[in-house]
Amino acid sequence: MPQPAHPAAVNGLTLAQAEKIADAALAKGRELGLLPLCVQVLDAGGHVKVTKREDGASLGRPEVAMGKAYGALAMGFGTRELARRAQAMPGFTNALSDLTGGRAVPVPGGVLVRDANNVLLGAVGISGDASVKDEEACIAGIEAAGLVADHGDPA
Repeated sequence: MPQPAHPAAVNGLTLAQAEKIADAALAKGRELGLLPLCVQVLDAGGHVKVTKREDGASLGRPEVAMGKAYGALAMGFGTRELARRAQAMPGFTNALSDLTGGRAVPVPGGVLVRDANNVLLGAVGISGDASVKDEEACIAGIEAAGLVADHGDPA
């Protein structure tokens, strides 16, 4: 019988939480009639917990979804705020891109996942439709898992 993971080995989100987020986010996308989506759920250490790509989602969607989630984790706030900063400070955005090897995507659709005590558990990135619609699906998935979505705007 396999041994359960030691609590210290869990880095934020559990697999069950990540699966719930991904499934609920995709369900929200279907409810809204969005184009086919790809969702990436990362734990607090930036490791992939779940990737789901709907049938019909284009080739680059997993990388874009990863870039949104990674960008949120890298900066410590949702990519809605990162997008605002990209417009206001393009030099910073260029430097961030260089420093992260091009992995941070500064558009809405990357949302941090927190627990009720504001502890960072991970991030979700979605790509497939307009960025604000991708973000809406992220938030729905996180909230369906009973967690708090941190999209980059003050409460």
